[in-house]
Amino acid sequence: MDLILWRHADALELRELGDDLARGLTPKGERQAARMASWLNQVLPESTRILVSPAKRAQQTAQALERKFKTAPGLSPDGTVDSLLAEARWPESRHPVLVVGHQPTLGLAASYLLTGGTVQPWSVRKAGVWWLRLRERNDSTEVVLACVRGPEHL
Repeated sequence: MDLILWRHADALELRELGDDLARGLTPKGERQAARMASWLNQVLPESTRILVSPAKRAQQTAQALERKFKTAPGLSPDGTVDSLLAEARWPESRHPVLVVGHQPTLGLAASYLLTGGTVQPWSVRKAGVWWLRLRERNDSTEVVLACVRGPEHL
């Protein structure tokens, strides 16, 4: 199974709106989302299931892909690693899953999966993608980091 973690792009500050879920992307964020979406559309299989936080900034980030996606309440800004993994159906999903979400949950999920269960405060940059892959090898399974990309590298 592939699990692709995509942090929302640059967004307005909370103090500018007062409502965290209503914060949208900045013009810089719109450019970041478009660059990352362009790359993702080249490499994501058509069968990829796309799950997105209900927050406006995550929805706008995902819309740059111009693909169908599902809003997943478990991916909200106050979501947990457990809710993210449940929404993604990790590790049972038959298709790759792209999650568009938030820090610190994305970094915590990456650390949990890559360290074998230790939750550490790893940072995923705004508009950044971490591509994790569960693979079987010699009668065991392991999670490997297949790719890390930021919009500045595209």
